[in-house]
Amino acid sequence: MWNKAYVTRIIVSVCMVAFLATSALSEEKVLRLTLEESIDLAIKQSMVIHSAREGVKASESGRKEALTGFFPKLSTSYSYTRLNEEPTTTITGLGTTQTGTKDNYLWEVKITQPIFAGGKVLSNYQINRISENVSRMNEVTTIQDIVRDVKEAYFNILKSERILDVAKQSVEQLKAHRDTAQSFYDVGIIPKNDLLFAEVELASGTQELVKAENGVQLTKAQFNTVLRRDINASVEVEDILMYKPFERNLGDCLKTALEKRSDVKAYALGVEQSQKVVTLAKSDFYPSINFVGNYSKYGDEPDVSGSQYHDQEDWYVMAVASWNFWEWGKTKHSVDANKSKLRQAENALINVKDRVALEVKSAYLSLREAEKHIFVAQKAIEQAEENFRINEERYKEQVATSTDVIDAQTLLTKTKSDYFNALSDYNIALSRLERSMGIVSPEISE
Repeated sequence: MWNKAYVTRIIVSVCMVAFLATSALSEEKVLRLTLEESIDLAIKQSMVIHSAREGVKASESGRKEALTGFFPKLSTSYSYTRLNEEPTTTITGLGTTQTGTKDNYLWEVKITQPIFAGGKVLSNYQINRISENVSRMNEVTTIQDIVRDVKEAYFNILKSERILDVAKQSVEQLKAHRDTAQSFYDVGIIPKNDLLFAEVELASGTQELVKAENGVQLTKAQFNTVLRRDINASVEVEDILMYKPFERNLGDCLKTALEKRSDVKAYALGVEQSQKVVTLAKSDFYPSINFVGNYSKYGDEPDVSGSQYHDQEDWYVMAVASWNFWEWGKTKHSVDANKSKLRQAENALINVKDRVALEVKSAYLSLREAEKHIFVAQKAIEQAEENFRINEERYKEQVATSTDVIDAQTLLTKTKSDYFNALSDYNIALSRLERSMGIVSPEISE
């Protein structure tokens, strides 16, 4: 028989294994993403992009519908007519003769092929084709916005994590200083006030640490929201928070933006579409010509098998021309209205180009400003670290006060935070510049 202690050890071992396995599974649930993976996931998950793609499908269907205007149309009809009496005719000298029946059945098949419509069919197709292209440009614009949002959320996580590291280092330094002050106080080297000052600063640093921890959680929640994941889902991102020189000048960026921006292309397509709408309105100045073919079957029974008064079937073909040549200026007014809309579209295109130019310049200047801040902060960190080291040594030698050490430590924390803020601002400004230039990929390319 197993003794009680042995059984207890087995149970404890099993529980430990289960706990470790559960911990391992929990760790596996933490998703680690690169920037490219984050972008891909956001594009797949985004409802805004899905909606834009449905818009493309709708426009594509509209284009296909307009295309059918070029082809012949087939129609059929089946009718039944009941007369109050048999139709008759009177012939002089012969009397009245019956010429039909009360019950009449008719089945027709008709084919209609447009031959000339003043450009209406072609213009309608071109308008719908341009609408499809505009929808595709809108889809690209939506994707570019999502990519920008992902990049900003991604770099905000990295920034908040770096700020958290700085806060942890600050607390460790404040603890070390508090311990030193405690030692000095215990042997009577410093007064109680100096020790209390060190403890107060440590408490303040701990509060900043809590804020930094919450900042990390908030940026990850924002990141999950952009990717349409559970807001509380665990996530880790690859650390790419670094400085990459940007070599292109403002003029080059402006040129690229005007060439690549999907919204600029969409407005240009809007101008082209307005021109086609004017052409469509002008088509009413011209007549329309259609070819019509008809095949009919008659009968006094539902099977339209003919009757003694009428042939069972007949057919005909004809060309039909119709022209509304006077409608009190209706067509002219329609053309004038659409010409005004064309000028509005042209003005909107000019306006969007101006807005894009301003957007590019603003993003470019923000990038250069953050770039300068990076270099200044790097130098400031070196000086602040040396200043903190000197004041800490002087305090240990009791030739500096506790205030000197705390001030030096506060300055060091600030310079490190400024550096990581500038580094993050630079990468976010770069992502905004990429967006303003109409570039989707993480790397700027021609």
